[in-house]
Amino acid sequence: MKVIEWLRPGIKVKRWIFLGIFGLMLVIFGVLEIIRYRFLLTFVYNSFFIFLVVSGSITLYISVISGMKSVIALVNKGYLNVPINSRRLETMIYEKRLLVKGPKIVAIGGGTGLSTMLRGLKYYTSNITAIVTVSDDGGGSGALREDLGILPPGDIRNCILALSDTEPLMEQLLQYRFKDGRLKNQSFGNLFLAAMDGISTNFEEAVNKMSSVLAVTGKVIPVTTENVVLKAELENGEIVIGESLIPIVSSKGENKIKNVFLDPPDAKPLPQAIDAIMEADAVILGPGSLYTSIIPNILIDDIKSSLKTTKALKIYVSNIMTQPGETDGYSVLSHIKAINKHAGGKIIDSVVVNEGGLNKDLEDRYSKEKSYLVKYDKDKLEDEGIGIIKGDFINIQNGHIRHDTEKLASILINNIMEEKLLYDKKKIIEYFYLSERLKGKNKEMNKEK
Repeated sequence: MKVIEWLRPGIKVKRWIFLGIFGLMLVIFGVLEIIRYRFLLTFVYNSFFIFLVVSGSITLYISVISGMKSVIALVNKGYLNVPINSRRLETMIYEKRLLVKGPKIVAIGGGTGLSTMLRGLKYYTSNITAIVTVSDDGGGSGALREDLGILPPGDIRNCILALSDTEPLMEQLLQYRFKDGRLKNQSFGNLFLAAMDGISTNFEEAVNKMSSVLAVTGKVIPVTTENVVLKAELENGEIVIGESLIPIVSSKGENKIKNVFLDPPDAKPLPQAIDAIMEADAVILGPGSLYTSIIPNILIDDIKSSLKTTKALKIYVSNIMTQPGETDGYSVLSHIKAINKHAGGKIIDSVVVNEGGLNKDLEDRYSKEKSYLVKYDKDKLEDEGIGIIKGDFINIQNGHIRHDTEKLASILINNIMEEKLLYDKKKIIEYFYLSERLKGKNKEMNKEK
């Protein structure tokens, strides 16, 4: 709309502009006179000037509110052309009113499982901090770690993409793996993060810059910026060096993992990771490889200590299937005992368990790989004082068993609401926001069925 068009009769904006100017003049005149005489005049004069200030303020308020209404009316009638993307507007509303007010959640782990969960959680809150392991030494991440001396970018890249607000084409590009040449099997996203590291002062800054470029919801933090190596002691006393070799050696020799440890053992976490854990409403461990994705994070002393002292609800998301070379024959309780053992005490309040089954073909295919459904014993878990959150979370993607992103996120949020928000008077509004959000998501999931 051109400026001259604002002068046309019937626009109903000019009157409020002039009224606003008049109100502002009254306020300025009254304030100046009060300052000038400093209440030295009679009570009548002083009251008059105060009246001018109050009247001017009311007039100014009315003019601003009415002016805004007039502009909105012009937009609705088509006199003003304001491009509004309804989908984007909806996104802005829930980001401002819901996501910013959502529960503070810390997710600890690595691998595919963590990023799968994060995709669902970002629908309910933007207060997410993903603390990611950096002990990976295999695949494309391991190659970049060896060639460039940077921390392994793979798990961090997956978490950034899971929390980002990018177009499908951009995500497809960052996940693309080269098929030939010296870059064969290398991810473009890994190279992107490596390049970002090259123009940054440190790896932490590189992660922050990539997160900013991709409009990440929340934060992604490497658990440490030190070059740590994961080692494992097997039941026969053998020491295996390197995350990628641990399940291979354990599986070949049929020797279970006794414990894992880091070299150097005194690695320091990022301060932001500790702050996030201490301020969190909930800390979620997993899903992911027990000994190579989850436990490496809690081997760092300060992380371990903060998990013991935080008032956050601590939830472990159990894997759906056992992992050959890591958790052969493990039940849900076996997973939890391994975590508590390496943490030096109990740190798990509740556990998310899968009670869904597999069709025979899929079960047979996985059994050939010596991978089976993780079983849970309700009575034993309750005896240990661990709450049970159960559901059918199985989702088949390209023939592989994964957690259902939406089901997992909704049940986690529901549990956090009931345990942390419902009885906190300061967070009751957030509770109602999330209730409405969950209802909407449940309707969507029911329609898809």
